[in-house]
Amino acid sequence: MSAEQRFDAVVIGAGPGGRHAARGLVAADLRVVVVEAELVGGECPFWACIPSKTLLRPVEAREEAGHVAGLHRPALDWAEVARYRDYMVSGHDDSAKAAALEKLGIEIVRGRGRLDGPGRVVVGDRALQAARIVLAPGTTSAIPPIDGLDRVAYWTNREATALEDVPESAVVLGGGPVGVELGQMLARFGARTTIVEAAPRLLARETTAVSELLGELLEGDGIAVRTGAKADGVEPAGAGVRVRLDAGDPVEAERLVVAVGRKPRTEGLGLDSLGIEPAEGGVVAVDAHCRAGEGVWAVGDVTGVAPFTHVASYQARVAVDDILGRPRDADYRAVPRVVFSDPEVAAVGETPEQARERGVEVTTATGALSDLDRTETYGHDLQGAYGVAADSGAGIVVGAWAVGPLASEWIHPMALAIQARVPLRVLGESMAQFPTFAEAWPTAARELSR
Repeated sequence: MSAEQRFDAVVIGAGPGGRHAARGLVAADLRVVVVEAELVGGECPFWACIPSKTLLRPVEAREEAGHVAGLHRPALDWAEVARYRDYMVSGHDDSAKAAALEKLGIEIVRGRGRLDGPGRVVVGDRALQAARIVLAPGTTSAIPPIDGLDRVAYWTNREATALEDVPESAVVLGGGPVGVELGQMLARFGARTTIVEAAPRLLARETTAVSELLGELLEGDGIAVRTGAKADGVEPAGAGVRVRLDAGDPVEAERLVVAVGRKPRTEGLGLDSLGIEPAEGGVVAVDAHCRAGEGVWAVGDVTGVAPFTHVASYQARVAVDDILGRPRDADYRAVPRVVFSDPEVAAVGETPEQARERGVEVTTATGALSDLDRTETYGHDLQGAYGVAADSGAGIVVGAWAVGPLASEWIHPMALAIQARVPLRVLGESMAQFPTFAEAWPTAARELSR
């Protein structure tokens, strides 16, 4: 092993959380090294958020045209879509992202980093020493223990977002955000698609109204939705696969997509060398300052708090502040979460059920998208709804959701309302631009105030 190198901080993982942490630390004149086993940038820009949303947008725009008076659905050029997708992911070339970090003075070491006792990280034959270590290794696709799965070809989000040709048919295992997005993307590009979800409903973490509405909309898109059905086994079937279910008939398709969740990359990380025991599911538990142990912080998906790029970036800021001696508590009350389906599903805060479980006296207000004047100016025959949950005793919002066009954009006033504990009275008296979808929120607040 080569001689040990000393730094002020070692960051393991160059995804959103790791990059934000490294930039924050180097800005404070610390000598920082980032260790990355794959691509600088992580999962999001190359295999997840960016390519999936890039692929979803053309078919969304095509469908939108069919809802606008005087327009007709345009032709779809898959080759051009794929070329633009490749441009957006930089051909899976991370040199520009790596150069941006190096320009700031951050050193990059390629390889898999392993903790080797306090303040020590080993990468291949190199040893890096630092008093501060930030863990940001991210997650990988969780592969369920389904009989026969190891004997057939299948896609995860990586293969699905990098596809060269659209299959004739696909079965997607998983009805969470990733499964819904990939399922709708494949269906709208022409694949006969089935989504299989073991839970009784899609998007099980959201309120039931959202799940039911989304299920109806996806079925209207021609997608077969099989909820309450668990995959018991997988086997080859002609040029494709057959998925046996514990409820109902088996499903056959050319392609199988596994989208049942994510697994933290903690195996082989060397946590035991620091006396850190992974929590359930392999996550690294952290405190309110993102501390995982003495001299060790963890940020991003590996913490199990919420699997979102914006949460990773936020946790990185919290960790950097703690490292630099200005600690503050992380606050996850107002984390927005979006499924970029069409229509989009956006939510923030708690569901009414979650709030009631912690003893809150909850009142709710809901409305249909058709109640908003913006809807018919945007397009005809649009389906959607929205809802707000409030703590009636405190007179504040605790959660909100929306299913509709651009819901990812107009959910943010409610994120701010929850974060700042804006009184319902104030929210109800606020003025939203007319006509916009955001008019939903003061309308709901006035109803709740009454």
